[in-house]
Amino acid sequence: MTQTSQRPLRVLAAMSGGVDSAVAAARAVEAGHDVTGVHLALSANPQSFRTGARGCCTIEDSRDARRAADVIGIPFYVWDLAERFREDVVDDFVAEYEAGRTPNPCLRCNEKIKFAALLDKALALGFDAVCTGHYATVVLKDDGTRELHRASDMAKDQSYVLGVLDEKQLAHAMFPLGDTLTTKDEIRAEAERRDLAVAKKPDSHDICFIADGDTQGFLAGRLGGPAEGDILDESGAKVGTHEGAFGFTIGQRKGLRIGHPAPDGKPRYVLDISPVNNTVTVGPAEALDVTALTAIRPRWCGTPPAGPGTYTAQLRAHGGETEVTAELTDGTLSVTFTEPVRGVAPGQAVVLYDGTRVVGSATIATTVRKEKASAAG
Repeated sequence: MTQTSQRPLRVLAAMSGGVDSAVAAARAVEAGHDVTGVHLALSANPQSFRTGARGCCTIEDSRDARRAADVIGIPFYVWDLAERFREDVVDDFVAEYEAGRTPNPCLRCNEKIKFAALLDKALALGFDAVCTGHYATVVLKDDGTRELHRASDMAKDQSYVLGVLDEKQLAHAMFPLGDTLTTKDEIRAEAERRDLAVAKKPDSHDICFIADGDTQGFLAGRLGGPAEGDILDESGAKVGTHEGAFGFTIGQRKGLRIGHPAPDGKPRYVLDISPVNNTVTVGPAEALDVTALTAIRPRWCGTPPAGPGTYTAQLRAHGGETEVTAELTDGTLSVTFTEPVRGVAPGQAVVLYDGTRVVGSATIATTVRKEKASAAG
């Protein structure tokens, strides 16, 4: 059964300033809970974050959240978590790219900020649960344990970025949007019926703390500026130059600025990134085929799996599922794909599912390519 409560809870609603979190807070009130709204100030200089309809991080968003709380009729506060956000999310993001990996800052924010720093503070203040506008479902089982499941609307499902939550955190998580058959258009219509001014506010996209959306420029400003290096083909021959290996991701096609086409005339993609010698290796799409991977720092949404098992895996926030076998050995997760997949990069998260249930998440450490059958990353 889905998560329900026989008694009103003291709920802290994280309000980003977007439509989802506003409707989630309103639904929590409608369900009879004692709700307080809070907006997280995540930047020491919020004017530097992208302005406009972002749905997080700007002064405008803080004001939108406050107006929504006023309409809903709940107390509202702004909590300054900028230093914690910088250390746990922004600095981690930069360090991962510097090491040649591709991190997911939204997943790290959920793990370290919304369901660690925020939840810890909420519990210390006597709240029972933290409510967010994520599209996912917490299921309360008959034995009292909880499971995380995909949202009923797969088009908006966000369980991938919540796969870092453990059972203790799930026990204090509330996702009012996830367990109803509600599309995003219906959420907006509901917000309009509730007289919430954010009803027509566009969704946030990209990375909230990169003001202009220029990830490479953001990283260059923190890693010492342009650092010219070579772009190599699979044979090791130089085919171009770049201004910093940190500006590339595995599977990238655009922005390579290679002077001459490949011998077969086909597009080339980033195959490997080497921060040590500042080189980027490119090759054909088929060279991206990955047959297996290892992942570290696993986090389980419940009891860790025992022995090898068959699951489906998701590798990107908006990616599809693929069949895998997986086994946990000495803290390392080994995953083998039934069919090769592309665009898999160290630093990304692999999230395992058993049907709609989220089993857990781990950070990809190495990949095995189909052609070479050797570790990369």
